[in-house]
Amino acid sequence: MSIVGTRQNPLRVAIVGSGPAGFYTAAALLKAGRKTGRLVTVDMLERLPAPFGLVRYGVAPDHPKIKQVIDKYVNTAQDPAFNYLGNVELGKDLSVDELAQSHHAVVVCTGAATDRRLDIPGEDLWGSHAATAFVGWYNAHPDFCDCTFDLSQEAAVIVGHGNVAVDVCRILASTADELNHTDIAEHALEALVSSRIRDIYMIGRRGPTQAKFGHVELRELGGLEDVDLVVDSKDLILNSASEAEFADRSTRENQKNLRTLKEFSCRPIGNGGRRLHIRFLESPVELGGDEQVNTIVLEKNTLKGEPFHQVAVGTGERLELNTGLVFRSIGYHGIPITGLPFNARRGIIPNEVGRVLDEHHHVVPGMYTAGWIKRGPVGLIGNNRADATETVNALLSDVDKSDLEIKPGGQALLPLLAERGVRIVDYTDWEKIDAVEIERGKTREKPREKFTRVEDMLAALD
Repeated sequence: MSIVGTRQNPLRVAIVGSGPAGFYTAAALLKAGRKTGRLVTVDMLERLPAPFGLVRYGVAPDHPKIKQVIDKYVNTAQDPAFNYLGNVELGKDLSVDELAQSHHAVVVCTGAATDRRLDIPGEDLWGSHAATAFVGWYNAHPDFCDCTFDLSQEAAVIVGHGNVAVDVCRILASTADELNHTDIAEHALEALVSSRIRDIYMIGRRGPTQAKFGHVELRELGGLEDVDLVVDSKDLILNSASEAEFADRSTRENQKNLRTLKEFSCRPIGNGGRRLHIRFLESPVELGGDEQVNTIVLEKNTLKGEPFHQVAVGTGERLELNTGLVFRSIGYHGIPITGLPFNARRGIIPNEVGRVLDEHHHVVPGMYTAGWIKRGPVGLIGNNRADATETVNALLSDVDKSDLEIKPGGQALLPLLAERGVRIVDYTDWEKIDAVEIERGKTREKPREKFTRVEDMLAALD
């Protein structure tokens, strides 16, 4: 046993997941090491060969500026104390116990990889999809490259009023010229160019002051080519509790949203190629159809409760829209990892300021978590920085109170993974894949053409 963080016993930390939470955690650990003189090494595991998680596979292709945050992650990845182990999946290629044996601490940053369900009749009919699948499909995520979406329909309905819902609306409504020179997956671009969708409905159960989309994202909808925006001014009339919310200084984003929506509602409806309907106070109660969706039944809502605690209550009034394509976008949900506690209701790993808790609410030594799998799918990319710092502070505080045995770190995993036939993709390998994607994009005048399959990424290395 010896003090951790010395040359004889460097602090070995494994981070599972290479999205924003993972990289902010790595950066915080390495920065703390430099600041205190503590020797820290980081091994980052990622189940795909490509790093950057939500930034690569979640940010819309027509938002390249948001992806510039990758430059900061690259700086972290180039630190000599950082080691990337891509194409390695925890729970499949390695167990949690094996990772704990080789490292002093494990920080799980796997995000929220699936979606919340509507839990209404007809939800499993063909034509009913998770927005996460559509986003992954147009962003070339290997898990979703074989998905199919019936874009021959004339109407699509997106349930939800968050930024992901806005992204889905915008991609469906965009022209070929607006998407041609982005890094959108080629298969998605081809399908979207021939789309027959003319009416796009974005439905939310509450009112305009409770909508979760950002003002920049909402404003973008008003600048789309060949799209008429349809907003009913009656939906923008606020009850007294919403008026109180609107007046509060903390809701400036919502204030700007309401003003923009009022401006949208005054726009004349022309002869645009598509119509984008932004609707409020409606909840889906049923999807109709035999094998495929052909209708969605909505119930009109009213808001009840105190300001900032209002809930949508059905009025009993129902209406029906004809549609063959429905996307649910009502929030992400984490998935469990074998060997770790999991709160199925919240979709997170139970924790206290990042320290993993077992079923008895006791701290699991050496186990930590950060990001959406820690706190739930709330906040933007940058919010993960403070969240990761909180976890790192807890981790370092625990280490300071302990004398821990020497751990071998990621090097001990290499023979184990080789024995199991796992092709490890290190960061140099990723840089080669990255260069090939960029080169593939040049012929199409795109920033890159992503590989959509893991085997193609690995083949590029050979």
